Amino acid sequence: MALLRIGSRGSQLALWQANHIKALLEQHRNRVEIEIIKTTGDKITNVSLAQVGTKGMFTKEIEEALAEKRVDLAVHSLKDLPTEISSAFEIAAIPPREDARDVFCSSTYAGLRELPNRARVGTSSLRRQAQLKALRPDLEIRPLRGNVDSRLRKLGAGEYDAVILAASGLNRLGKGGCIRQLFSATVMCPAAGQGALAVEIRKDDSVVGQQVAFLDDKAARIATTCERSLLNRLGGGCQVPIGAFAEVINGRLHLEAIVARPDGTEVLRESGVGDDPVQLGGMVGEALLRRGGDAILQEVYGKTVVVPEQP
Repeated sequence: MALLRIGSRGSQLALWQANHIKALLEQHRNRVEIEIIKTTGDKITNVSLAQVGTKGMFTKEIEEALAEKRVDLAVHSLKDLPTEISSAFEIAAIPPREDARDVFCSSTYAGLRELPNRARVGTSSLRRQAQLKALRPDLEIRPLRGNVDSRLRKLGAGEYDAVILAASGLNRLGKGGCIRQLFSATVMCPAAGQGALAVEIRKDDSVVGQQVAFLDDKAARIATTCERSLLNRLGGGCQVPIGAFAEVINGRLHLEAIVARPDGTEVLRESGVGDDPVQLGGMVGEALLRRGGDAILQEVYGKTVVVPEQP
């Protein structure tokens, strides 16, 4: 019986994800262990994510362990994985996707429209902030870091009137009851890859590749490939105000995407339909750039990205 070592971050959600993959692999007669690896993103807790200019800040150290053969595979949230990964690695599987949508959570209010003027809403995502401000310019957007439990505790303690989170994380941790409103992609476009997991391996490791191949889901692979193609065309990471959501409808791939100014004064939306996920993502990305997305992104990169101190 083979032993497979999974590299994972140590957060509650990351460990749920790693244990989920572990259980599936064990059903196929593998022995599986999980190694917890602390990443740059876990170490930098006093700066909002939008200010951290390190691509792969939640994956770099895990990939290093993979390269050094301390682990055999890595389990990531796909949205944390840069669109361009080292040629030494590959995404061997993208399992069936959880709900990709963003959600509204509040102890008092039933939805975004019910929030009073200048209500305090928690998020550290420029993408969410931009779309919230476009919908409700009066809102006071406040930074929100920490794992799902700590974010919900801060909400319950009254530090925020509402927080915006990913449906996938809440559902996976059994906290879906906190959700008061689900946002459609046309109202709050999610991050590329949100709700999907990535199983990453060394590219030359055909043995592990064969062992994890059954985890790959065709629909999740096609949709997220399209979203990541758009993100790659825009040159963005998961911390910039770009949203993308693709799904197959009646046999064809549909993509919704946005580029926005962080203050919400300008939100560019584009959509497209196609059959080739890479081509469709690139086409919609190009349309956004032509309409002014290039200027928005240059301004964002120039003004918000700082180089963090080494942890």
